[in-house]
Amino acid sequence: MSLIINSLKEARQILDIVLSDEKLLSNIEIAGNIIVDAFQNNNKIISCGNGGSMSDAMHFAEELSGKFREERPALPAIAISDPAYLSCTANDYGYDKVFSRFIEAFGNQNDVLLAISTSGNSSNVLRAIAAARNKNMKIIGLTGKDGGKMSALCDVELRVPFSKYSDRTQEIHIKLIHILIEWVESKLFSNPQQEILIA
Repeated sequence: MSLIINSLKEARQILDIVLSDEKLLSNIEIAGNIIVDAFQNNNKIISCGNGGSMSDAMHFAEELSGKFREERPALPAIAISDPAYLSCTANDYGYDKVFSRFIEAFGNQNDVLLAISTSGNSSNVLRAIAAARNKNMKIIGLTGKDGGKMSALCDVELRVPFSKYSDRTQEIHIKLIHILIEWVESKLFSNPQQEILIA
């Protein structure tokens, strides 16, 4: 029982730090508005990450393109996660290029890349950011620890307070993802049950 309680207390402690981090809270709002602007201007969101972060990238995209809480129009978001594409590209170009190659193919000016890395140093995510920059896309980074190399490369960084283990970072990442989706829905759809066309 002590393991369960200690784990929950540790998660709550990190969340309390997030709540007191004014810069992070402000950056969440900025990131939310970047995504809103993209959708309002008929652009899309592309998300990527490795391992658990890929799962988070997929979750982000499916909640936008599918459904989050209430009925509303689908929104154009896609995660780089197709196994055939990933294995093909990794086999031909190496795993470092699995995300950047996708951005080269599908990224457009003013699209948004949601790049997720708990260390901020995943080489394939860094390459995706570089490819997105070449396409004049906006870049939102979900990071942890000290932000790594990603910290200086994103238009806005959502950095989770330091934790020894990446699972704590990922727990906050998924919370931030849900907040971003809530933010988008609240700005685009005053009544999510009522269909509103995006200009």
